[in-house]
Amino acid sequence: MQKEKILYVVSVLLIVVFVVFTLIDYSKYDVTYSAPFSAYVLVRALEFVLPSIILLIIALIIRNKGKNENK
Repeated sequence: MQKEKILYVVSVLLIVVFVVFTLIDYSKYDVTYSAPFSAYVLVRALEFVLPSIILLIIALIIRNKGKNENK
């Protein structure tokens, strides 16, 4: 149960960090950059959202495994 909660918290923290870094990138972005802003968002999503989704899936697997063992 404790591992599951930790994974949920880390997953939410990664999403919050994604939003913060995206806002920071937006404030520093200049139109003259060679890459569009969506490229920056995509890179940040790969860095933060993808691991968050993986941790969320692991937490759900742990929760379902715990429910099946209690039966």
